[in-house]
Amino acid sequence: MIQKSDFSTLKTHMNIRITTNIQTPHECRGISAPKQRRIDYKLKRQDSTKTLLIKSEQLLRIEESDFAMRPGFGGAAIPVGIDVQVESIDSISEVNMDFTMTLYLRHYWKDERLSFPSQTNQSRTFDSRLVKKIWVPDVFFVHSKRSFIHDTTMENIMLRVYPDGNILYSVRVTVTALCSMDFSSFPLDTQNCSLELESYAYNENDLMLYWKNGNDSLRTDEIVLSQFFIEHFHASSGLAFYSSTGWYNRLFINFILRRHIFFFMLQTYFPTMLMVVLSWVSFWIDRRAVPARVSLGMTTVLTMSTIITGVSSSMPQVSYVKAVDIYLWTSFLFVFLSVIEYAAVNYCTTLEEMRKMRRGKIPSTFDASQAMAFDGCFHDNDIELTTFTRMAPTLTSDPLTTPTQSSDLRPPEGTRLRRQRSVRENVDLLVNNSYMIDSYSRLAFPLSYLLFNIIYWSLYS
Repeated sequence: MIQKSDFSTLKTHMNIRITTNIQTPHECRGISAPKQRRIDYKLKRQDSTKTLLIKSEQLLRIEESDFAMRPGFGGAAIPVGIDVQVESIDSISEVNMDFTMTLYLRHYWKDERLSFPSQTNQSRTFDSRLVKKIWVPDVFFVHSKRSFIHDTTMENIMLRVYPDGNILYSVRVTVTALCSMDFSSFPLDTQNCSLELESYAYNENDLMLYWKNGNDSLRTDEIVLSQFFIEHFHASSGLAFYSSTGWYNRLFINFILRRHIFFFMLQTYFPTMLMVVLSWVSFWIDRRAVPARVSLGMTTVLTMSTIITGVSSSMPQVSYVKAVDIYLWTSFLFVFLSVIEYAAVNYCTTLEEMRKMRRGKIPSTFDASQAMAFDGCFHDNDIELTTFTRMAPTLTSDPLTTPTQSSDLRPPEGTRLRRQRSVRENVDLLVNNSYMIDSYSRLAFPLSYLLFNIIYWSLYS
């Protein structure tokens, strides 16, 4: 029989054995306690993804302030500096009168609510997730048609906060904005476009926009455009007034574009010149070659119409005359006049043949329409004119063909009189000698077109 005192002694021995047999996990793994504490601290530092964000928000005291209001609400206007780096000008459309630009837009301001203590005076950088929780300037693009912030692979937004509360906010954006273009000198024109930045909600009493580094606030990469040459980039500023809300600070990104002319020389000017020169070929074709000269004239007229239509379709429907319109329509007029010139030659030749028939130089059985048809070998001197007797002039004959009594009006010997021909006599001379129209046109048309080109290129180039 076990006594009570023996039972107590046995219980004490059992407790001691149980206590001595239980080992800690560190001892089971053969790792000492101080070394294990160092490992736990290292793992804790590595696995701090969630705790860092919480600590950052606590460090910036985001929950303690109302960021729906601007910094210094109720006081002086907060200055917001702007600088821009233009990455590219993607496209310029004459039809829509706009341009598309990709740029890095950076804002600089100070918000003491985000200041934090730092022994190293190093800034903290965040992405778009923290931007949504604080106040940022509401800058927008005036006269913009479309704009978006790049979001591949994440939104291209950066926020950098300094210990004293200074903030850098950068965003990469592509914007399509209006550019009021003047096409009076197109395609020898120079366009001045601008991208305008302004605060939407805060007027000049609450927010003051300015270029942070003056003219150096606008920087550009090497930009190459297909149809334009960028002559100059410069920044400027001004004020915009709205009747209902007041005055606003506005910043301008101005750039001057000069159009490359070589593309239009190949596509428009050279083909037009060739069509005009081709229309002059008809002046060297026999005036009786009706099908050849008519088909050549109509071909050049239709080709000029096609060139004019193609140029007009790629341009906006403006209500004023462009430089290219002057050149195309003047060239079209030269081509059209070459067709009219042959119509005049044809008519004068017909009259000439009819008068020869009345004077008896051509038999009455001769068909004048056959003389106007091209057979490749017919000429005026192919007809034997001596075999036909001259018809005696009558009172009913053409007064232009009646021989004048020059013997009665002949001036005395030793005197020389010069009488200028009247306009009617000059016309009659051309009618009786229709081949002279082609002779004069061979010289008059090229000289007139050359004079037009000299005047045109001296005015617009």
